[in-house]
Amino acid sequence: MAVTGDETESAATGDIPAYQLRSPNSSLAQSIVLAESPSNMQSPSSQHAEEITRKREVRLMKNREAARECRRKKKEYVKCLENRVAVLENQNKTLIEELKALKDIYCHKAE
Repeated sequence: MAVTGDETESAATGDIPAYQLRSPNSSLAQSIVLAESPSNMQSPSSQHAEEITRKREVRLMKNREAARECRRKKKEYVKCLENRVAVLENQNKTLIEELKALKDIYCHKAE
C-alpha cells in the first residue's frame, strides 16, 4: 500500500494534510485525513478541562491508595492491641492465682 501526502495544498489552507492510500491491486484512491495527535485539535479550554480531569483522577487514585494503607495500619494496630490484651489477661490470671496461693499460705500460718 503506497502513501502519498498532498502537503502543498494543506499548507496553503492551514488544514490537516490529507494522505491518499493506494492499493497495488486497485487504481482507486481513498483520501483519509490523519491528525498528528488528538490534543492538537482540541481547544485550550478542552485541554484545561482534560488536565483538571486528569489531576482529579490522579488525586483520587492517591487518595484510594492512602485510604487502603490507613485501613491496613489500623488493622495492624488493632491486632497488636488484641495481642496485648491477651498477654495482660494471662498475666492478670497468673497474678490472681499467685495471690490466692499466698493468701492460702498466710491463712494456714495464722492458724
